[in-house]
Amino acid sequence: CAGFQYKFDFENLKNDDDIWLEEEKIKVVIDETSMELIQKSTIDYVHEFIGSSFKITNPQASSSCGCGTSFSI
Repeated sequence: CAGFQYKFDFENLKNDDDIWLEEEKIKVVIDETSMELIQKSTIDYVHEFIGSSFKITNPQASSSCGCGTSFSI
């Protein structure tokens, strides 16, 4: 894996420069720098045979690793 990485955490505090998004009872906090890297991306939660996970479709990514956890622009 190389490049930028997607990371999900639980957070109770919002920094002054964080961006707050809410869609159908789901709340997401993204820092301003990361928002530039994932603009126009979709985040989906998928259930598959091997387990459940978040799937990110990032139109800015020029390449990504096989497991989908990192990308390059």
